[in-house]
Amino acid sequence: GQISDQEEASWGAQDFGSTEAQVSNWGAEADDREGFPEPREDAKLYVGNLPFDVDSEKLAQIFEGAGVVEIAEVIYNRETDRSRGFAFVTMSTVEEAERAVEMFHRYDLNGRLLVVNKASPRGSRPERPPREYAPSFSVYVGNLPWNVDSARLEQVFSEHGKVLSARVMLERDTGRSRGFGFVTMASETEMNDAIAALDGRDLDGRAIRVNIAGERP
Repeated sequence: GQISDQEEASWGAQDFGSTEAQVSNWGAEADDREGFPEPREDAKLYVGNLPFDVDSEKLAQIFEGAGVVEIAEVIYNRETDRSRGFAFVTMSTVEEAERAVEMFHRYDLNGRLLVVNKASPRGSRPERPPREYAPSFSVYVGNLPWNVDSARLEQVFSEHGKVLSARVMLERDTGRSRGFGFVTMASETEMNDAIAALDGRDLDGRAIRVNIAGERP
């Protein structure tokens, strides 16, 4: 019933609040003693409009396209154990978090456009305006042959400009290619040249798809 939901929600909030207080106090003590940095609250992202069949592992694999995922957590309804359609992802650096927003905000995932933005940190500081974000010239590369690894992907794209990073996404359990990856070029011109030259090009018998990361193909 409704009352128990409210009770549970308020109990959950109290519990969460006290846990957070303990964590942040511990963090402050650790700072004084050891000089450890606190977890990067400003590298934490909110992900909304998430398809209900996407679990934390799938979400982590998607966001690995933007950098190193520290934590990926899909939020579930405690009673039904169904996804509530949103999640939080913490990247390893603020720059990677900003790149993830650029790559995956309005990214078409199973027919739903994701909403990705910075999660409000505790004691919210004002957001930096978007114009300060370093632009990322990343492309999505799909329909890759299974034998193409990150080094080969970099080699193919380096014929069309300077490659800052090239990454084939792998199955976490088997280490096999998932058949797609992401490449970041050094400039918009080089990115556009690579898309023009490589989209639809035959690579080991497969026509690869190349488009700006986060845009619908």
